[in-house]
Amino acid sequence: MNSPTLLGHVRSVLIGRAVPSSRPGVLSAIAKQPVEGRIAVHPLGLLGDEQGDLRVHGGPDKAVHCYSWSHYQAWREALPDCALLQAPGAFGENLSVDGVDEESICLGDQLRIGTARFSLSQGRQPCWKLNDRFGQKDMAKQVQTSLRAGWYLRVERPGEIGAGDAIELLARPYPQASVARLLRAIRDREQDPAQLRELLALPLTESWRRLFAGRLDSGQIEAWAPRMGEE
Repeated sequence: MNSPTLLGHVRSVLIGRAVPSSRPGVLSAIAKQPVEGRIAVHPLGLLGDEQGDLRVHGGPDKAVHCYSWSHYQAWREALPDCALLQAPGAFGENLSVDGVDEESICLGDQLRIGTARFSLSQGRQPCWKLNDRFGQKDMAKQVQTSLRAGWYLRVERPGEIGAGDAIELLARPYPQASVARLLRAIRDREQDPAQLRELLALPLTESWRRLFAGRLDSGQIEAWAPRMGEE
């Protein structure tokens, strides 16, 4: 790719502090608020942003969570009485983005936003905290089924970002690996050995590599209930 390609723009930048959640002894930082002006980006994410459970959230591979603002219309139609859906941040995203979604962005994409550079590390696997946030016992499942889950960025070069910044594509080494394709493989319980081997040839994060390798080795699907809060 000789020159950057404009993919979209940042609608809002959001951060949140880890606070007690609706469940005793559990912290959550899913309730993020928009920030004014520009904010520093470091290898673990946005300055001032926190995660409630560092075992499964945060870290270099999940430094920045992006979510497409275009999805909100579908969610408002599905949940017309949900006040959370009137503004960005309902899904705990750090960047609410316009012009790009899971179908149009790929694993390994090299991006420039503001003065920072990122690579796309993985899609989001929704967890039970979405159920609690929305007051819907199956919200995590709805997000996974719809493929409107968002994606994570790894910080390749720290810098500053802000609302209105362009999202520029600098390189796309794996055009066959859209985020939607990977999320679909998880949702559809992909077990075809050839497909799993193709996915495992991609630069997956360690957690996603374990997931697909486990399916290939065992011929079985990992348990979803603990993550999504299903009984």
